[in-house]
Order: sequence, then C-alpha cells, then structure tokens
Amino acid sequence: MRRTSRLTGTWVVAAAAALGGAAGLAGGVGRGAEPPQPVPAPRQAEVRREPTHPSDADAALDLRIEERMREAGLVGLGAAILVDGKVVWTKGYGFADREARRPFTPETVMNVGSISKTVIGVSLMRAVEDGKLKLDDDVNVHLPFRVRNPRHPEVPITLRQLAIHTSGIADREPVYSSSYHQGGDSPVALGDFLRDYFEPQGKLYSQDNFIAARPGAAREYSNIGAALAAYAIERATGLGFAESTQSGIFRPLGMSSTGWFLSEVDPARHSRLYDASAGSPVEIPLYGLATYPDGGLRTSVSDLSRFFLALLNGGMHDGVRILAPPSAGEMQRFQYTPENRPGNVQLAEKNSGIFWSTKMDVTFIGHGGTDPGVQAEMLAEPSKRVGVILLSNTTPAEGKGRSFSAIFQALVARGREMV
Repeated sequence: MRRTSRLTGTWVVAAAAALGGAAGLAGGVGRGAEPPQPVPAPRQAEVRREPTHPSDADAALDLRIEERMREAGLVGLGAAILVDGKVVWTKGYGFADREARRPFTPETVMNVGSISKTVIGVSLMRAVEDGKLKLDDDVNVHLPFRVRNPRHPEVPITLRQLAIHTSGIADREPVYSSSYHQGGDSPVALGDFLRDYFEPQGKLYSQDNFIAARPGAAREYSNIGAALAAYAIERATGLGFAESTQSGIFRPLGMSSTGWFLSEVDPARHSRLYDASAGSPVEIPLYGLATYPDGGLRTSVSDLSRFFLALLNGGMHDGVRILAPPSAGEMQRFQYTPENRPGNVQLAEKNSGIFWSTKMDVTFIGHGGTDPGVQAEMLAEPSKRVGVILLSNTTPAEGKGRSFSAIFQALVARGREMV
C-alpha cells in the first residue's frame, strides 16, 4: 500500500470542502442535508482479447461484482484477467464520473497508489543492467545530500534495503500527509522534498524520520524511502525519472495513456475519485504528490495489463523487452530468507522482491495500492499463470474492504476456470 486509510479522515474533510464545502461530506449527512440517491451503475461492454468460457460464467461474475460494488459503495472499477501471458477478459463497471455519467472502462485513467513502486523496481534493475549503480550501493553514492539514521550513523542504507523496505526510513506524520497537493500536481520538486526530509538542516528533518532499528534489521514499509530510491536512480542515470520511465518503459510497451502528472494525462479520460468511508460516496479532489514515484502513477487497466504481462514474462511483452530475464528474475526473487530475514517478519506471511510484494500469506505476488479514492491490485499467483488487475476509484464504506477483496477473489476464480 501507499497512503493508508489514516489519510481519509481529516484529509477527506478538507478535500470535500475544496469541492464545495464540508457540508456535503459523508453523503450529505450534515444538518438539513438529504442523502444523495444511489445512481445505478452501468455495465460496460466486455472486451475479449482471447476466447473465454461460456457466457453464463461471465454473467455470474457480473452479478457478483455488481453486488459487492453496491455493498462497498464503489462508484466505478475496471478489471482484467490474465491467463498464460494473455488478457482473456477485461471490463469496466460503474462510473468514472458519476455526475456526468461517464462510464468506467478498461481505458479509464486513474492513479494506482503503490503499484507505482513496481515501476521504480523496473527502473532500478534497468540502471543495474546499464552499470549505473548496484543494488548494494550505499544510497549516498548517488545523492547530493547525505542520508543516515542518526541512531546508527555508521551503518549505510543501501538501495536494496530501500527496495525491500528494511532501510529504517519512516513515513513521519504530519510530513507524510503534507506531500499531497490537492487540485493538481505538486509544486514541490522531488529532490527538494527529500533534501528537506533527510538533511539535518532541512525544515522537515527529525530523528523520527527513521525507526530505532539499524538499517537491514527490521521491515518498515516506507513510501518516502521508495521515492528516495527513484531519486537516486535519477541522479545515477542523469535522466529525469518521469521521462526515463516514459521513454524506456511506457512508450515501448504502448502504454499511451500512462503518466505521472495530471498535466500529462487527458482530463477527459481521467477518473474522478470518491470516498465512501463515512456512508454514501462523495467526490474528493484529484491530487498530486511531491514524492510522485512512490504512488503517483496514472494509468488504465488496459495499459497496466501490458506492463504486468511483461513482468510475468521475464521482462518482455509483445516483442518489447523492458528487462533482461536475469534482471526480471532478481526483481521478483524473494529477498527475505531464513538467513536474511527482518526480525519482525514471518516468512510464511510476508516476503519481498525489489519493489515487488506478496499478499495474502505469500499466495499472490505483484503489488497493491491504496490512496484516498483509490483501491488497486496488480497480483498474480506465484505460478504466474493467472493474474488480475483491479482498479477502483472509491475508498470503500467503513468495514466493507472485504467486498473489494471478494471482487478480486471472484476474478481470480474466473481466471482459474480459463486455464
């Protein structure tokens, strides 16, 4: 995950106010307000890229998804099922823009939270291939400022530790939340934010920007640490991270709707975002991130399918190679072992590749993402035969996160039927 649900309280109050006043928050349950009536969700035309099994199974899947969407208050979602290296089913449900009644389709663009980190992983391995850096380099070798845990100043923080979340860098509040910029792209440059966070003279610096454990000793999921890795790649290669990912990954794969900034995405194709955590879904503003590489990727189900298929196929899709097979293998190799295990990790419950995650007790690989108005999964079974991409533009109703999980599991089950 990227930004957790702790941001969807006061953050969403402010966000709702920015869209016309906090009186509309939580589905209009303020004094004198009448709750908005639910809008029926349209079912979008199915796009089949490969033959699938009988339509009765697909109709049952539709019903299951639509039922769970209603339970969780999800305004829109899109999904794809990948089987044996191909997209076998993809579809959209509900709305990308409820007010305009614009449907959510596999081509709808939205931010995908921490799925973004897999792009850092690919970029890191590409830089290793090019001889620009090594995974076990001290990150300071590639930075214009020094990063050290003040409790362990003699212990270097490596790029590998950043990638597997054992660097000891913390996402300290309220700085963590302040990296959001409501209404547009962040005016704060990535390097400036990081310098302020890590330099002892920086305005965002604190020893609490780090946990007490020495680097490498404990797992602490860190968005800011991931952004630091992206910045180190940028410095080592001499190429801006956003442009290098466009030229080296997105454009070669035909991901024509994918980018990092609102300014480079067609607003007519970008989804609105909603929050249903307090009841009926309310719209919240779009936002940008100062630390954009860790959670700011904007893409569609269609585009993301190309990227995921490349990763599941040893770094190549449709004749385009973005990673050499050994690099793709190292990125996805479980880095935690009995001999090299963070002290707070149980291997049966969690492992990590290079910005490559496991979920559900190591029964799925890939990455997920959560942000205000964002629920996203890009996961495959360890065999890589069946994978699912699932994007929703709504934070679910309180206590209804399992409904989103049920949609994911229904898609996996359908994929298994297609093997």
